[in-house]
Amino acid sequence: MSDDFHDPELISTGRLPREELVVQLMQDAYDRYVTVDTGAVADYIPALADADPALFGLSIVSVTGASHSVGDALHEFSIQSVSKAFVFALVCDALGPEEVLGKVGVNNTGLPFNSVMALELNGGSPMNPLVNAGALATTSLVPGATAEDKWAFVQAGLSAFAGRPLTLDDDVYASEAAHNRRNQAIARLLESYGRIAHDPLETTDVYTRQCSLLVSATDLAVMGATLADGGVNPVTGERVVDPSVCRYVLAALATSGLYERSGEWLFSIGLPGKSGVSGGIVTIAPGKGSLSTFSPRLDAAGNSVRGGLATRYLSGALGLNLFASRAEVEPGGDAQM
Repeated sequence: MSDDFHDPELISTGRLPREELVVQLMQDAYDRYVTVDTGAVADYIPALADADPALFGLSIVSVTGASHSVGDALHEFSIQSVSKAFVFALVCDALGPEEVLGKVGVNNTGLPFNSVMALELNGGSPMNPLVNAGALATTSLVPGATAEDKWAFVQAGLSAFAGRPLTLDDDVYASEAAHNRRNQAIARLLESYGRIAHDPLETTDVYTRQCSLLVSATDLAVMGATLADGGVNPVTGERVVDPSVCRYVLAALATSGLYERSGEWLFSIGLPGKSGVSGGIVTIAPGKGSLSTFSPRLDAAGNSVRGGLATRYLSGALGLNLFASRAEVEPGGDAQM
């Protein structure tokens, strides 16, 4: 699908500040929040419960390919729900955004990410691709006649977003596969409503594998910068998805990327983003780049506590907030609401 009614020369929101200021503010954010010890590591998946709660990394990648990282930004962890945004992008690119919109939807449920009630209250509609029901419906739409074909498509596509081959964390996959009965039930409920396009148990397995791919905060920043750059990976130069797809994906992220906290996130941070229960958060500033964080301690909604604090600070300090007309934080100052 072409983006023929948007002039690419007119839609960029600007550029990141000079490199030395980015470096200074990234370090400042790390130093401010590295000692925060609120929140808890996810334990409903046994393999995630072993994560070191002290880990904390920040990474930023611009649409020019320039990058800067602080802390544990190269530490690998399973991508979990952050994968939903990029699989949604791949499926929109393959099938067209309108078809996916009709089958999945883009409205916030206002309920937890693994809610069954949300399906029942909305006539079986998955509602959006960033909760589990919508992600399962989206994964079922991945091109391929078999589960292995679909998995190969997902792995290759997410690797293209990251700019390097992504591998499976076998331990996390095995742990999740042994404890994913709720997702299996959601997939079967979708089937009963005629809302899933492939075998529900095979779809759940492909989804479980996509969530178990290993990434780092730097990988997530490259993936987010690909969306920020109209679908072109700024590190490899490869076009991964069509420019129009990025616009639709970022809109969905803005409304639903942080689950039932999405409204609060947009109000205080002003960036489309996606979180995962392993502790990763990716945020995208269209035309500028992507900021990603990793810290395993989560709040009650499943979002990284340190990651949220650092993102809020840097969104203001670096002038990333889509609704702000100027940077809101001076070096050494406090983030403003």
